[in-house]
Amino acid sequence: MSQAAPKVAVMEARIVSFPSAQPAVRVAGDRIDVERLQLTDGTLAAWLGAQPMDDHAILVERALRIGLTALQSVGVTLNVDAVRAEFDRFADQSRAANEQAAAALEQVLRANFGDDGGRLPRTLEAFLGDRGKLRSMVDELFDPRRRDSAIGRIGTMLETYFDGDGSRLAQLLDPTRMNSPLHQFRMEVDNGFKALHEKLVAIEAAQAARAGERSRSAAKGADFEDLLEGMLGDIARGANDLLERTGTDAGDAGRSKKGDFVLTLDPDLARGCDLRVVIEAKDRRMSGREMRDELRAAKTNRDAAAALVVFTPEHAPTGIAPFDIRAGDVYAVIDPADPDPATLLAAVRLARLLALATLRESEAEVDLGEVQASLTAIREALEAIRSLKVQLSNIGSTSAAVSAGLDKLREAVLAWISRAERELAPTR
Repeated sequence: MSQAAPKVAVMEARIVSFPSAQPAVRVAGDRIDVERLQLTDGTLAAWLGAQPMDDHAILVERALRIGLTALQSVGVTLNVDAVRAEFDRFADQSRAANEQAAAALEQVLRANFGDDGGRLPRTLEAFLGDRGKLRSMVDELFDPRRRDSAIGRIGTMLETYFDGDGSRLAQLLDPTRMNSPLHQFRMEVDNGFKALHEKLVAIEAAQAARAGERSRSAAKGADFEDLLEGMLGDIARGANDLLERTGTDAGDAGRSKKGDFVLTLDPDLARGCDLRVVIEAKDRRMSGREMRDELRAAKTNRDAAAALVVFTPEHAPTGIAPFDIRAGDVYAVIDPADPDPATLLAAVRLARLLALATLRESEAEVDLGEVQASLTAIREALEAIRSLKVQLSNIGSTSAAVSAGLDKLREAVLAWISRAERELAPTR
């Protein structure tokens, strides 16, 4: 950039110096010495001559100072212009270099990141694109049709461990294999069942031996009667009845001693009548007809309204345990080795109910329909008991369920007996 040179007044003067061996001007530190200097300028000489004589030296010194200061200013101005020109030239060079660098950078960026053919998009497309190496690697890794893929290897491993009878899991869970974890458990269970079977066999053998001994014993009948006497006595005391052991006493039929026990019902319950139940204890096998005839004879001999016969398990007719009603008589089964008081109580109360049902003197006070309904319900419960006893053949799996069912039915029978007894009770 060019700049106009400052205007400097042109003086028509001549500077004359005299030749000398020493220079006319000498600079020493901050002092300027001028020797033998003569200035020829008519105008200036006239002006200076018009000034006071005492001021001539001051004015000349001032003129010299002003002149040198002006020359100094002109030199500084020239230097600033040169610097500005050089700076402008450097700025132009920097601008050109920057433009070249920007163009080169843009070219490099386009070459590496451009959408159309840049290195980075091409690299990303090669690895992450629809047909890239990553997609290909994932497809190969999880291709279920290839056995060497990860999915194929997992499937092969699962087949090895979990699929089919030959799998590792099947081998581990097979109790018949010697080295399987369940083999030892199976052996322990087998040993436990064997020990249990041996105990059951021993118990059955002991029971059979006791039954054989009792069947060979001459006092076996007396022992069974003694057992029943104690149990019947407890039942009679609880119901305010009277129990008599009559097996050795003759009855109303001459010399007949049929009827081992006679239970005379509470007079309040029997409306003042002498109402009896004859009880037979049987530890020997008898046919159905023989039993019916003997019970009929026992009722006649003891003037009883109902009969109850109690068998031991080995001599009881089929299908009567724990108790049943046959031909108007009550049949019951009591095991001497494990007597059940509840069974005998239900059988006695059932016999008492049948005896009370024979009363005809107070029919107006008795709801015979209700009594008949109770007897029907009792017979249905007894039928259910007989069906449950059939299931006891498979004692290993159903004994607990059958036992619970028998207990519930026994309670139901007792409830129906109590209901019928309330209908037959005298009006207070």
